[in-house]
Formats: sequence, C-alpha cells, structure tokens
Amino acid sequence: MNLNQIHNVYFIGIGGIGMSALARYFQFIGKNVAGYDKTETQLTSELQENGIKIHFEDNINLIADSFKNSENTVVVITPAVPKNHSEWNFFLDNGFTVKKRAEVLGIITKDTFCFAVAGTHGKTTTSSILGHILYESGVDVTAFLGGIVEGYDSNLIGTGKTVTVVEADEFDRSFLHLHPNMSCVTSMDADHLDIYGDVATIEASFKEFANKVPSDNLFIVKGLPLEGNTIAVNVGADYIAQNIRIENGFYVFDVKTATELIENVKFGLPGHHNLTNALLAFAMAKSYGVENEKISKALATFKGVRRRFSFQIRTEKIVYIDDYAHHPTEINAVYQAVKELYPNKKIMACFQPHLFSRTKDFVEGFAESLSQFDELLLLEIYPARELPIEGVNATWLLEKITSKNKQLVSKEKLLTHFKNSKAEVYITIGAGDIGEMVKDIKKVLNEKN
Repeated sequence: MNLNQIHNVYFIGIGGIGMSALARYFQFIGKNVAGYDKTETQLTSELQENGIKIHFEDNINLIADSFKNSENTVVVITPAVPKNHSEWNFFLDNGFTVKKRAEVLGIITKDTFCFAVAGTHGKTTTSSILGHILYESGVDVTAFLGGIVEGYDSNLIGTGKTVTVVEADEFDRSFLHLHPNMSCVTSMDADHLDIYGDVATIEASFKEFANKVPSDNLFIVKGLPLEGNTIAVNVGADYIAQNIRIENGFYVFDVKTATELIENVKFGLPGHHNLTNALLAFAMAKSYGVENEKISKALATFKGVRRRFSFQIRTEKIVYIDDYAHHPTEINAVYQAVKELYPNKKIMACFQPHLFSRTKDFVEGFAESLSQFDELLLLEIYPARELPIEGVNATWLLEKITSKNKQLVSKEKLLTHFKNSKAEVYITIGAGDIGEMVKDIKKVLNEKN
C-alpha cells in the first residue's frame, strides 16, 4: 500500500482510542478522513469538531460518495467490529484495500526510527512519557498513543517524519505487524486468554515481538523471561530508580546506570508502577542519545494521561481519581498508589468490569484486588465486543469480594451513591463506558465539597 496514492481514509470504529489517533494523523498530513462508530463519545465529538465526518449507524448509504472509489481509498478496521458489519462487507466485496489498525501503523512506521512499547499493562503511560520526552527534547517525532495526554489534549504527540513512538498491542497479535528499531516490554501478565488460550502462548508471542530488535535495543522490567536491558525500582538492574522520596506530591529519585548516577530526577505520577514506566522511558530516550538534562526536565513536566490515575478533584476535603484499570494487577497498582498518597483516608472505589471473558478468567484476582477498598460500588460487566457468558455477571463477582461494604449498583443510581458516601477519596475504575460518567460524578462531588 502506497500512502502517497491514497486520498481518502475511512475508519470503521473511528472512536477507538488507537483508531482516532490514526484519524488525526491522516487528517494532519492532508488526507480526507471519515468514519463510522456505533456510539457517540467524547472522542468522536472531538474528531467531529476537527472537521472529520462521522456517522453512528451501520448504513452503506451514509458513506460519502468520495469514499466509494477503491483506487484512492483505504479502509481501516478495528478487531472489535463484527464480521457481519454491512459497511465492512461492502468494502470487502468491492475490492477496497482493507487493513487492520496495526497493519497501517506498521506501514506508517516502517521508514522511521520506531520505538515500540509493549506490555499487558503500562503501554499507554510509558509510550506517552517517551513521546513527551522526545518531543520536548526537539526530536522529529510522532507518537501514536492509546490515551489522551494531559497538556496535549490529544492521543497524537508531534508531527515528525523521522521518529515514531507506537503502542505495541498484544491483542490479536497486532504488535507482530510492527517494524521497531527499539522496543520495551513493561509486563507480561495473563490477559486476552480468549485470543491466546493460555499463558505460555502469550509469552511465546511476546518473545516473538522482542526478537524483532537486537537485545541491546530491548528494555524490559527486571524479572521478565526475555533478554534485554533490565530496569527496576530499588533492586539490581541495568537502570535502577533509587533513593526514592516524595516531595510536594512528586516523586524525586536517582537513576543509577552501569556508568553514572543521575540525581534528583522529578516525576509527578503516583505509584511505583508509574516510576517503572518513567524509568523505561528514561532508559530508551537515553539510549537513543537524548541528554540526561533534557530527559529529566521533560519528566518533571509530564502531566499524565486521561483516565490513568487522573486527578479530577484534589482538595483537602475530597479527592476524586479516575483510572482505566481493567485487570487485577492494574487495580492493585491503583490501590498501592492511592494508599501511599492518602494512608489514613477512607477510600471508595467504583469498578465496571470489562469483558465477560476477562471477568471469568480472572474472577479470583478481581475479588482479591477489589476487596482492599473501604467501600466498593460494582457496575454490571461492559461487554465491548463480546456476547454474554452464562453465569458470568457482576453478581457472581460481588459474591467473591470479601469486604463488607460492597454493593451492586446501576448506572442510573450511581450518582446518588457518590452523593451519599462519607468517603474522602473516590476512584472510578474500568475500561468501559464508565469514563463517560466522569464529568457528572465530578459535578456531584464538587457540590458536596
């Protein structure tokens, strides 16, 4: 596929976080961009405000005629789209070039120096930190991200042509379409078992991805079964974050390498998992050739990613944090971070499970991680791309949670529960449409405040 010969790019599932980053990119380089999504969201509204035409009904007649020329139009699809989707089948039946998002990313990044960030957790934050460091340091970079970066208000950083940063998504083995020059792996926990079947198959896929670059250009969290530069917090590795303290709400720490000590590095995102993400980005940028001073300066100004431990309210009386966590490991990381910041305050969490299959595969882990909170509100499972699984529902999960102050709530009554709670710290957690309720929850809590 020659991008120079393409005039039109049509997205099926344009509201997806990764898809919308590609849509922004193609619009910026002068392509005509339009698309379909099944649901109106904040992301689709932002794209429409930027002039991209989007419709929300699977209807061939709603596709503009200019996008029905197979010679100059490429169609990008997300794996979440069902096989019987009429627009998708129209394009397939009429000889259009139809590509998965990951395939298009592979084409765009093939002729660039490509940083690929993989891992079952931490991809978005690590790639956003790295993109921010490179952009702030004057590198000619474009970063395609799986989240809206605070301060940029976009999931695209930069418009460079020589260097790219991409999230290497393990779902559907998408990351194997990429052509990285330097990579990192943040984690390799069991996930997407509906695709892979077992942990051994997941690990094999990550090893195949890791082997795309020489071991000198691979950066891994210490303890993963891969060969590369190791990074760790407070224990022996090639890159170590040590002498960690909290000053005015920021982490301040030293980075120790085999040859030097970089002192008093400042970073504002809470949680040791975020320290690990920052250290990975530091190591990759340094290896690429960015000076220590520039990396440290950029880390201190990184404001975070929307829905990644995102402070919505931060006052003496009330704190409200929103987070995308959708796996037990991620929920544990959120809990560790919030307890470190607010050790003596009552914490209420509201969790919306994401996918029937994930809930089924990790129900014991979810129950254990959610039982840590002082008060828990549980929403029904967000199905995303899946059909229901018999016996797998929020009631089943709730029964396994051991904390006493727990209840299943509907989205319609959620705001009332926030209004009546006596907690001091509130957290919304999940990868479904709970993110669409954040504005309303914030309003209710501000009124209490």
